[in-house]
Amino acid sequence: MIQIKQFQQDIENSKVAFWQSHFVDSVQNRYNNYTHGEVQEWQELLQSLPEFGKTTFDLESQVQINLDDNKTLSESQLMALTNKLKQLHPWRKGPYRLFDIHIDTEWRSDWKWDRIKSHISPLKGKTILDVGCGNGYHCWRMLGEGAQFVLGVDPSQKFLAQFAIMQKYIQINNCHLLPLGIEDMPKETKNCGFDSVFCMGVLYHRKSPVEMLYQLKDLLLKGGELILETLVIEGNDQKVLVPKGRYAQMRNVWFLPSVDALILWLTKCGFKDVRCINVEKTSTDEQRTTDWMTFHSLENFLMPDNKNLTVEGYPAPLRATLIAKKP
Repeated sequence: MIQIKQFQQDIENSKVAFWQSHFVDSVQNRYNNYTHGEVQEWQELLQSLPEFGKTTFDLESQVQINLDDNKTLSESQLMALTNKLKQLHPWRKGPYRLFDIHIDTEWRSDWKWDRIKSHISPLKGKTILDVGCGNGYHCWRMLGEGAQFVLGVDPSQKFLAQFAIMQKYIQINNCHLLPLGIEDMPKETKNCGFDSVFCMGVLYHRKSPVEMLYQLKDLLLKGGELILETLVIEGNDQKVLVPKGRYAQMRNVWFLPSVDALILWLTKCGFKDVRCINVEKTSTDEQRTTDWMTFHSLENFLMPDNKNLTVEGYPAPLRATLIAKKP
């Protein structure tokens, strides 16, 4: 599912070429430890996908892939491809439009992108990392903004398969997803790093969020930009929620700081020019059950008679996006 040779070629021409061996070795270690029983099935599914020839695509206003010369697939071809794609259920990040197939994902990830894209530094010609990228939806949008090299990392094997499908039909290089976590990232910088690091929807899953902020800073070049999106609560700079058990039915939620507390954390970690660009309450229009994600979603995680509270009685999901610079 990973185009290792193409990845090595692309990273060799990037600002993080020094880390090429580290990434390749880390991926090999991950493959050696794979235990998921469906991995072979997903590999076979990818190999069975039909070839449709040259394609065109739009990554700037959406992620849409079409056949070249205004060609279209027949109804039977669309149905057969749809059935294959749905074998990778659930589709959580998107949406995608693939040959007139609308993959209506659980999250309207395009809304999140629209909220942040006018605030971030221009990505044209930049080397970008997306930590916890899911199936890589935002990686494609970053490429659509003109990034030179985009690397997404996420340990989920199913997300890797979903990304590989888009990569097969978009037919361009310089955008890769590796099945790695933040713990697999290189620790020796050697004046190596990314121009921008995105980390969206990950920090609250970490037992040591401050340690993660240091790790993210180490992955940036001097003057590089961190784009951080995470769950927050209201309150002053000393306010942090530590759920006793689950939060919105998620097991692995550790720390939900206030925006001011998060700014304090980033400042203490050595970031500068820290600013909050958006605070948004997650709506059931942005995260919901669809034909492509039929499990329970946000509607099921909130109190039936009070949508301002989770089913556990905590404040309903509120997300903030912050931008910070590495000195």
